[in-house]
Amino acid sequence: MLLEVKNITIHYEEAEAVRDVSLQMEEGAVVGIIGANGAGKSTILKALSGMLSIRRGGIFFKGERIDGLPTHEIVRRGIVHVPEARRLFPHMSVLANLKLGAYLRDDKAGIEADLEAVFKLFPRLKERLSQKSGTLSGGEQEMLAISRGLMSSPKLLLLDEPSLGLSPIIIEELAQTIKDINEKGISVLLVEQNASLVTEVTQRGYVIEVGRIVLEGNITELMANKLVQRAFIGG
Repeated sequence: MLLEVKNITIHYEEAEAVRDVSLQMEEGAVVGIIGANGAGKSTILKALSGMLSIRRGGIFFKGERIDGLPTHEIVRRGIVHVPEARRLFPHMSVLANLKLGAYLRDDKAGIEADLEAVFKLFPRLKERLSQKSGTLSGGEQEMLAISRGLMSSPKLLLLDEPSLGLSPIIIEELAQTIKDINEKGISVLLVEQNASLVTEVTQRGYVIEVGRIVLEGNITELMANKLVQRAFIGG
């Protein structure tokens, strides 16, 4: 098993955000975490990447316990988080942002090869290497955020609301991008509010409501559930 999350509880100070959550992923999978805004989806990703501490439970990656490790050690093990709202360095160039993704690596040839792979995946980025990232379009910024994550050579990519603020056409391109990344052997854990994107790219999903997992299973079956529909359309 690639990832096992066992009965984790997470607090923001004294407020409980996630309670007794368990999930698992096999290597090579694309799995979704879906639910309404504020349900705890992003909180789980932050715990997986070491940005938040857990109160109880455990997080295991490739059989090794990783909760309690600093973020850079988790990245070194192969878990890379592409956060909501991209979190680029807007006054730095596209190339500088990409190189920051490889800050833990010292394999120069591998870094150059991954840069070329990123440019093949997103040719527009190669055209904008010297451009400040803050001047890119929303779609281009998402390309850069994902590419920066790929430069860390991940085994598991955590994507938090990648479709946020993007046009339907760009979201279609994003879906193909996620498939292409997965075909390269990278597992993906996707937090997303766009129902069509989730349905197209994931095989399995977990539904979270008020900090607890309430459903899990095949994504097509989940999307037919009224609880899941409510999570996406409200009511």
